[in-house]
Amino acid sequence: MITVSIVGLGRVGGALAISLPSEKYLIEGLFRSGRYPNGDPAACTVDEVDLINSDVVFVTTQDANIREASILVGRKMKKSAAIFHTSGACDSSIFSELSENGHPAGSIHPLVSISRPEVGPERFRGAFFCVEGDEAAVRLGKEIVNDLGGRPFSIDTKFKTLYHAAAVTACGHLVALFDASVEMMTKAGLTAEQSKEILLPLVLSTVNNLKEQDTAAALTGTFARADIETFTRHLTSLNENVSDDLLEIYLLLGERSLELAARQGVNPDRIDRLRTKVSIAKSKLKW
Repeated sequence: MITVSIVGLGRVGGALAISLPSEKYLIEGLFRSGRYPNGDPAACTVDEVDLINSDVVFVTTQDANIREASILVGRKMKKSAAIFHTSGACDSSIFSELSENGHPAGSIHPLVSISRPEVGPERFRGAFFCVEGDEAAVRLGKEIVNDLGGRPFSIDTKFKTLYHAAAVTACGHLVALFDASVEMMTKAGLTAEQSKEILLPLVLSTVNNLKEQDTAAALTGTFARADIETFTRHLTSLNENVSDDLLEIYLLLGERSLELAARQGVNPDRIDRLRTKVSIAKSKLKW
């Protein structure tokens, strides 16, 4: 039986407590993180106990509080205990002092949205988890992820923040891009609600394409064809109806799309001509 303590009783901490299989893991400590009382107000703080005797300690506080929580925990942990945090943006070096003292130290970040603890068992199952840290921590972290029903993968610690930026781009920026598309659609006279309803099936069909094809093959539309004539009409309409910010988004993503089109073998001359037109349009935004 692997004993576990969790510091920080928010959504992820609570989800872990619920999701770790009870036949292998014993949750013996649930702690509020010092003066940052996440979750159950009845839980005690690390300061209120003399010893945290668990085999594994998870720090699931907000990113800004991980270091402080780890200092408090470090004074109470047994020598052989492993420590993990669940932040996407921070890496395991935040536990450097504990690592130097012999504690396996790492991070386990679930690439899934946890809106409340109760959804943990369902959301963790089949989800990808980024595991990084020292060798012993990565080995144990992958075992934990497998026991949660997840799919672990590892990266070098120095690339943890880059990994998180990629995840934000794929998820948070996708929402922002969709919002930009909705705003464009409202300029055509539809409401935001109508625009969302109309555009969402298109986005979902694109996601389905990405499930079955690489990014270049999944690209469709004007830039996938290097369609200079349609781009010119788009540019005229966008200049007349939307802000420079929205136009810049369209142009920047258009440049990236042309790179994908080139991978698909679209006529190089048409790509170069369209790329030149995009570049000229971008330069005019600086005036």
